[in-house]
Amino acid sequence: MKRTRFTILALALAFASSGVVPSAAAGDAKTLRIGYQKIGPLLILKQQGLLEKRFAAEGIAVDWIEFQSGPPLLEALNAGAIDFGYTGDTPPIFAQAAGSDLVYVAALPLAGANSAILVHKNSNIHTLADLRGKRLAFTKGSSAHNVVVRVLAKAGLAYGDIDPVYLQPADAAAAFRGGSVDAWSIWDPFYAVAERDPDTRVLTTALAIAPSNGFFLASRDYATKNPKVIEAIVQETTVAWHWAETHQDQIAQVLSETSGVDLAAERIAAKRGSYAVEFITPAVVQQQQSIADSFAKLGLIPKTIDVAAAAWSPAGKTATTSR
Repeated sequence: MKRTRFTILALALAFASSGVVPSAAAGDAKTLRIGYQKIGPLLILKQQGLLEKRFAAEGIAVDWIEFQSGPPLLEALNAGAIDFGYTGDTPPIFAQAAGSDLVYVAALPLAGANSAILVHKNSNIHTLADLRGKRLAFTKGSSAHNVVVRVLAKAGLAYGDIDPVYLQPADAAAAFRGGSVDAWSIWDPFYAVAERDPDTRVLTTALAIAPSNGFFLASRDYATKNPKVIEAIVQETTVAWHWAETHQDQIAQVLSETSGVDLAAERIAAKRGSYAVEFITPAVVQQQQSIADSFAKLGLIPKTIDVAAAAWSPAGKTATTSR
């Protein structure tokens, strides 16, 4: 048990935010700046060096910038510190509502197996309705935020029925471990590490409750000026992710070595991952719009947004506004 708890702490430290400083080549059109997290397809793309090989002949350098979660990554995108990145479903909704001129360029369908709400083993929380009045930790504006909203709706609870504790994953891990919060909404690999602790219990996963998408995003300006680069990134990501689907032991090893997460936990995360990448479709837009509308209705974002207005196509054009 001590080893598992130490692993959670190590994971928290490994995912600690390093801050964002624009690269020295930020104004260089020949430098592609990609924001990534220590999870998912972009990490494998980085490890395999596929983009560096693809763009070498064109003289385009690739600068990789690490983030702890999606919200600060998109803050960097809006500030012009990066050109491209990957997040869960909710960060771009908050970013759009705040006026960020981003575009959705591709999606990674997620059934919800890689996200969960965790409670302590001896907690009196046994049903979703038992979350009423409890301190629930999650990262504001992250995919875990959407899981909370959907879980509360399924339980017939209002958002005001819980005490939300907005924390980045590293801080949430420490708070949950220390008992200062009652529950934790989180994604893999934090989820995979925590569930292996005998003092942790899974209240629910997001399966059949909060299916959604992960998104590959770019600044509108960069995507408009460099459509072939964006298309190439998605193509190479697809290649890397197809490899990962059939080499899950290898991907677990890569992720473990990069993140410092226990290999057994990364193997769990790899098995329940999703490995399909697609350009934005009307169905994806509709699903994302539904999530955005629910956040607007709850007053969690300051205004309604139009997801279709930020949906990018391989031709380099955004979709026609749907509202």
